[in-house]
Amino acid sequence: MQTVVQVVCNRGRSLRDVIANDRKLTAHHLAVVQEKKPGRSPGWTKVRTIEGDRSGSMNIQWDAATSILTCRVVNRGAGRPNLIIGYFVDYLLRRQRRRIKLLTVLPG
Repeated sequence: MQTVVQVVCNRGRSLRDVIANDRKLTAHHLAVVQEKKPGRSPGWTKVRTIEGDRSGSMNIQWDAATSILTCRVVNRGAGRPNLIIGYFVDYLLRRQRRRIKLLTVLPG
C-alpha cells in the first residue's frame, strides 16, 4: 500500500533539503535514513520513524519548478501508514508552517 502526502509550498529553498538537514527532526520521532544526490535536483530523501514499535518509511522528493514536496509512504505487510504520516505532518506544521500553502494526504 502506498499513501502520498503532497505539500504545495511557497517558492524558495528545497524543502527536502531543509528537512534532511534539520537537527530537530529526531524530536519529532523521525530520522533521515538515506539520501540520493543531496543538494541536487532531482534527488530524494528517505525518512523513517525512530520509534521501535512503528514501521514504515517515507520517500521525499522536491520539484523546484512547481515548489511541490511529494512524499510516498511505503509500509510492508500489515503496517499502518497513519503513524509515520502523523509524525511527519506534525513536524511540517510545527517547523515549516510558513512555507506551506496546501497539504494533501492521498490514501492508497
